[in-house]
Amino acid sequence: MLVDRRKAAVFGVALILRLLLLGLFPSLPDLLTGRVEVSTPVNSFKRLQEGLFLYTRNVSPYDGGVYHQAPLLLPIFALLPNAQDFALPTAIFYALIDLVNANALVIISNSGQSVSGRLHSALRKNIRWDGVAVAAWFLFNPFTIATCLGRSTTVFTTTGIFYAISSAVQGNSLNSMLALGFASYLSIYPVLLFIPLVILCYDQRAQSTKPPSSAALFAVQHFGILLGGITGLLGISCLIIGDFWEFISATYGFQLLVPDLTPNVGLWWYFFIEMFDSFREFFLGVFWLHLAAYVGGLTVRLRRQPLFIITALLGVFAIFKPYPSISDVSLYFALLPLYRHLFPLMRYTFFAISAILYATLLGPAFYHLWIYAGSGNANFFYAITLVWSLGLSILLADSIFAALRDEWEQKYPEMRGKDVRQV
Repeated sequence: MLVDRRKAAVFGVALILRLLLLGLFPSLPDLLTGRVEVSTPVNSFKRLQEGLFLYTRNVSPYDGGVYHQAPLLLPIFALLPNAQDFALPTAIFYALIDLVNANALVIISNSGQSVSGRLHSALRKNIRWDGVAVAAWFLFNPFTIATCLGRSTTVFTTTGIFYAISSAVQGNSLNSMLALGFASYLSIYPVLLFIPLVILCYDQRAQSTKPPSSAALFAVQHFGILLGGITGLLGISCLIIGDFWEFISATYGFQLLVPDLTPNVGLWWYFFIEMFDSFREFFLGVFWLHLAAYVGGLTVRLRRQPLFIITALLGVFAIFKPYPSISDVSLYFALLPLYRHLFPLMRYTFFAISAILYATLLGPAFYHLWIYAGSGNANFFYAITLVWSLGLSILLADSIFAALRDEWEQKYPEMRGKDVRQV
């Protein structure tokens, strides 16, 4: 009962905080919606409003080249009052989505998969936070709050990912694949989580009374479920839009080809602004190959910790995807506290956090100097995004080192706490 009261208190305070910020600062949502750190061409609420305006007037939302998000979002938001005239219903809707995501995070944390699985059991498993504490870290993270108030549509992708993981740790592999299909439908990159997620599902099933007969057959069956879920969503989208290829080109084609080089916190936009057109296709393929290449290496090396593979990949996506925002970082930071037992093994936490805070505070200032004050140029903002990516990269690499060190100490208990040097 005590845990339930704590959970209710945390969720209630988080909801009140979001509504209180809206009441005290009515212009804050529009301000955050216009920030490049919060909104990108593929998750902007303003662009969603443009698409919704066309949709409600029986015009293709993809006319004009502004809207690049999934068609299913349109009938959902058509049910809500106009956000410009009535901001409260939309704010409550987004706040409730945050609570739904936090609830899934509680399930993931309470499953204990981060410290003990079928093939791995951490030596420091007693060092951990409970599900409510992890959910509180997510709900009161300034990046999560800014994403909620900025009304980024990435929160729905986050919901799909969280519920794919929470269903997997509960042994419900069917719902896990369907949730991953929903997330992949909204945004391309979650499909790269299929391999570690199906491993997590397999490990849970292998511990049950009826383990699967073949790992390969299990993976093929679940890939079929994932493919079927995505196909069903695409079919519904075709019924909504009518022109199948138009929305495929405007959504997935847009994300793959990256034609809009609006500044964001990622690494792609400045690089492709400076790129000669003759080399664009080559480096586009290189960048996407670089993003996808981490899946194989992390899966092979950390096979015994599939949930950590998912966490690490979400960190990779937050750094290297073409249109990242602080919502991707908040998703990665939400899962990182699950590995509280690895914190004592991490070496560069201070430097990583310092770099992230430095970029968080100076990023808006550098953008203002470039765009509004006219006393800087694109190099100002891109330099601070490099610091931002560097801080995240240090944190990600350090967490992977800690996971590998934990595995190594499990294999060689006598070496626990001793320095190791490669000769």
